[in-house]
Formats: sequence, C-alpha cells, structure tokens
Amino acid sequence: MAQPAGSAQPSFTLPIPTRAPVGRQVRVPKTAELVAGQLRRQIVRGELQPGDALPSESMLMEQFGISRPTLREAFRVLESEALISVRRGAHGGARVSAPDAEVAARYAGLILEYRGATLGDVYQAAAFIEPPCARQLATKHAPEDIARLREAIAAEKAVLEDPLALVDAQDAFHTLLVELTGNQTLILLSGMLRFIIDRANASQVAQVSETGTPTAQARKGHRAHVKLVGLIEAGKADEAEKLWQRHIAGADDYVNAAGPKTVLDLLGD
Repeated sequence: MAQPAGSAQPSFTLPIPTRAPVGRQVRVPKTAELVAGQLRRQIVRGELQPGDALPSESMLMEQFGISRPTLREAFRVLESEALISVRRGAHGGARVSAPDAEVAARYAGLILEYRGATLGDVYQAAAFIEPPCARQLATKHAPEDIARLREAIAAEKAVLEDPLALVDAQDAFHTLLVELTGNQTLILLSGMLRFIIDRANASQVAQVSETGTPTAQARKGHRAHVKLVGLIEAGKADEAEKLWQRHIAGADDYVNAAGPKTVLDLLGD
C-alpha cells in the first residue's frame, strides 16, 4: 500500500504470548495466527480500509520477521474469513475486504444443519426478533422511516407478477424492518436468519417460478406488509407486534406444510 510522502508505515509488531500459571497447559499460537490476528485487528479497527492494498510480501516478511510460507498461511486464514482477497502473479497482492455478515451466516447455517435444526427453529428465532422491532418502530419512528418502508412496499407491488423478484423484495422488507431499529446486534442476527431462511426455501421458490405466477401465500404476505406499515405509522405498537407474530408464524406453518422433511438442507444433494 503506497504511503504519502513523510507518512509512517503501519506498525506490524507481533504480540508476545504471555506465560500461563505453572501447571496449566496452554496452546501456543502459531506465528501465522499471530500475524493474521494483527492484520485482523487493523482491518476491524479501520486502520486498514476496504480496497486498501497490503504492503508487498517482502515488506511484510521484513516487518513481521517471518518467512514467506508463514505469511501465506496467515493470508489463507484471513481469506477464509473474507477479510482479504489475494491475487497471485506478478501484478498480484492482497487487498482488504470489509467484514461480511454472509460469511458468519453461512457458517451458522452449517452448524444448524449439522445439529439437525428445522426450519421451525429458524422461524421461531425470527419471531423473537422481528415482532419487537415492529413494536419499537410503532412506538418511535421518524418520517424518513415510514418513507423507506413505503418505498419497500412499492418495490414489492412492482413485482407482484414475478415470483422470484417478489421473494427478494419481501425479504428486503423484513431486513429493513430490523435495520430501522438501529440496533447493530439485532441487524446482524436477523440478517443471518434471513440468509438461512432464503437458502432453505430455495427449492420452493424454484417450484413457484416454474408456474410463472406468485403464490397466494406471497400475496398474503404483501398485504400483511402493507398493513404493518399503516400500524407503525399510526403508532399502534401492540397491534403491529401481534400482526408480525402472526405473519411469521403463518410463514412457518406454510413452509413446514410443504412436506414432512423440515430439517435444514443448505448444502443440497
């Protein structure tokens, strides 16, 4: 990464592992893990911005005092976390990527599938998050929030005859509902759940798209979205929360009624 004239190079000093109490076994981190940890901290803290090029391999090897294989092992760790992308070759190098919630969602989905979780589990988790968000927005919202919700409704209406596009638009509405609360933890957790639900329902969406017409359930969902925005704008917190609880429960019942197998299958055959 090129530095302006007179500016200092970023510091890449490796931390020194601390000693554990006598008699306690500890796992000493590999050098590559320490290097990855140092770079990870700089990315998360914003010292390295998305799109920034990391210094050359030779420069990093000198600054960290490590070998090329160790540096490349550290790069592989960060690549697996989608924190950097590496291009090989004469004009290659490593560039910083923004932390991506989809990476966490994919891994969480695999863990849930391994544990034999059902779609019902995921919908129940969404039911714990989204209805209180609807209540919060009905209690306190800005005019811009209502405007954004109405824009999302308009986007749904514009694709009512396109099943695949309608699913995407309705998913965007769910995402926006949580996003408008401003709670970053809820936004992340809800986003992970929506990602898993979308992948789990992919086969059903494909079946709907073959007919070329939206399902009755999708149209019913659109009407619920329209009604929710009205309740939020009117400040009817109790009604908004109860409506959204029924809406998510209805979606859960519909998906599980499609067949006896409701266990997550995100990997496919």
